[in-house]
Amino acid sequence: MNVFDYKPLEQDYRIWLVVNPATWLVPILAAVLVIALAVHVYAFSLPGNAWTPPAPAAVEAPAQ
Repeated sequence: MNVFDYKPLEQDYRIWLVVNPATWLVPILAAVLVIALAVHVYAFSLPGNAWTPPAPAAVEAPAQ
């Protein structure tokens, strides 16, 4: 595949010259965790999307 004289098999390694995993892997994973937690907090705050206990059963008054 040759698009605009780009040879991916020869040039894809260059991203790791900019994004060094030894430096950026843990901060990137921490950012992903924060985003995932924020999305879940928002989703569970919407009405009808949280874990709520079932409503208690109605108890009839004894007949007199």
